[in-house]
Amino acid sequence: MRKRRFAALIAAPLAVGLLASACGGGGSGASADGVIVVNSVEPENPLVPTNTTEVGGGNVLDAMFTGLVAYDEFTSEPYNEVAESIETDDNKVYTIKLKQGWTFHDGSPVTAESFVKAWNYAAYAPNGQSTASFFEHIQGYDEVNPPDPDGDQGPQKAPEPSAKEMSGLKVIDDLTFEVTLKAPFATFPTMLGYTAFSPLPEKFFQDPKGFEEHPIGNGPFKFEDRQPNAYIKLTKYEDYAGKNKPQINGVEFRIYNELETAYQDLVSGNLDFLDQLPASAMVGDKWEADLQGRGAKKPLLSNNALQIPLYDPKFQDPRVRHALSMAINRQEIIDTIFNGAYTPAVGWVPEGSIPDYQVGGCGEYCEFNPERAKQLLAESGFRGPITITSNADGGHQEWIEAVCGQWKNNLDLDCTYNPVPTFAEFQKIHDENGHTGPFRFGWLGDYPAAETFLGKIYRTGASSNYMRYSNPEFDAAMDRADQAPTTEESNKLYAEAEKILAKDMPSIPLWDQQAVVGWSENLDNVTITFDRQLNLETVKLVS
Repeated sequence: MRKRRFAALIAAPLAVGLLASACGGGGSGASADGVIVVNSVEPENPLVPTNTTEVGGGNVLDAMFTGLVAYDEFTSEPYNEVAESIETDDNKVYTIKLKQGWTFHDGSPVTAESFVKAWNYAAYAPNGQSTASFFEHIQGYDEVNPPDPDGDQGPQKAPEPSAKEMSGLKVIDDLTFEVTLKAPFATFPTMLGYTAFSPLPEKFFQDPKGFEEHPIGNGPFKFEDRQPNAYIKLTKYEDYAGKNKPQINGVEFRIYNELETAYQDLVSGNLDFLDQLPASAMVGDKWEADLQGRGAKKPLLSNNALQIPLYDPKFQDPRVRHALSMAINRQEIIDTIFNGAYTPAVGWVPEGSIPDYQVGGCGEYCEFNPERAKQLLAESGFRGPITITSNADGGHQEWIEAVCGQWKNNLDLDCTYNPVPTFAEFQKIHDENGHTGPFRFGWLGDYPAAETFLGKIYRTGASSNYMRYSNPEFDAAMDRADQAPTTEESNKLYAEAEKILAKDMPSIPLWDQQAVVGWSENLDNVTITFDRQLNLETVKLVS
């Protein structure tokens, strides 16, 4: 993601689908009534947790909903939030007990059924929810969402579900439910802080369309107002039962269509928080002088890549994909475009992001070796031309043109940048298998685990597998890693799965990212979460 959210698609040098559409800024920052203003992108879908996998909706929903677990803002370790306890003896059957006193914004109680009904709704194929695959580990998922024999885009019709609810979900009492997985999965409790696993109130099931107009969560902020392509406004929920009670009265998510405009609003005090800075501010660390201590760098659970449309015959030879990767001088682009702010990717899991994870799965194929790249391309017979596609509203043109320049110089390929006006239009090309060349892909971890960088993108039929990559060997390797008895053993096996990606090269890892954020003079006690969001529960206004 987002991402975060997530899972979220990263737009621009640092972010997930960031700064996509809209009015282009203006207005003022924090108001006298205690409401702050943060940058955002127009959500792709209505504000429903089960149907949001991009940052525009994800950041808003993270403020409106609280899950079973949350993540420590400094260590990213999960801790129980709505959950009182999550217990298992075998990593397969989990008993989840909820804390008393949690309510939705309409005053109705958060119960075990609030989670079970939401998860079943998300997974049931006819509902068409974008987060359905996040529930694939639960027993009975294949009955409510049977595998499509030729994938989402194939001509064959998917089988009809044989059930409406997953057999692995069972309500025990008002505050207790049981989850039975298909197989042991040690990462499961860590996943439960992701937006897709949020509870939903009964009003959602009674009137889904009405809910889309006025969503109801259980988080620290509740929905107030929305003007498409302009803003989304939330106010503090006075009865919030979470660990941290909000110190501000509300937040406005303001939509921008230009990163530079957002940055100028930040510098002038018309925007209170910007979760990425434009390339112009990075050069010579100009942002440090502009913001005078009101900015920070933080390691980010995020990376950037070029996905390859494997449904296009001209990219089916892995030698083409290896050549394109080895012809990129990642460090040169990082130094020139990003002022050294990123780290060259050595694999598909960001370096240093997951404790005790052995990075480097890409091996030689992520090393700059133009002579070997030229040899591989000649062997493949590929002659180009080639395009790189991205949304034009996310600040990507400079680095994409730099990659094109290197392919021209090192491989003698004619390469051009193919901008798509908005992130929503870019996403539509993904969904329709419409790419004819590599396309920008960024990922902000949905939760702090290696699995989110691998399974959610590269498994057959995964929700963000826009390459349409499918390798049973990789899927089997992921199964083994998922089912390992401990996280430590899982990490070793995920690293082995990465080596299969190196052989196939369905995408080209570019660089691992860190958040470079800025804030206005209005804010105090600023902390940044693992997914680059301002912690809205703890931020304060300068008194």
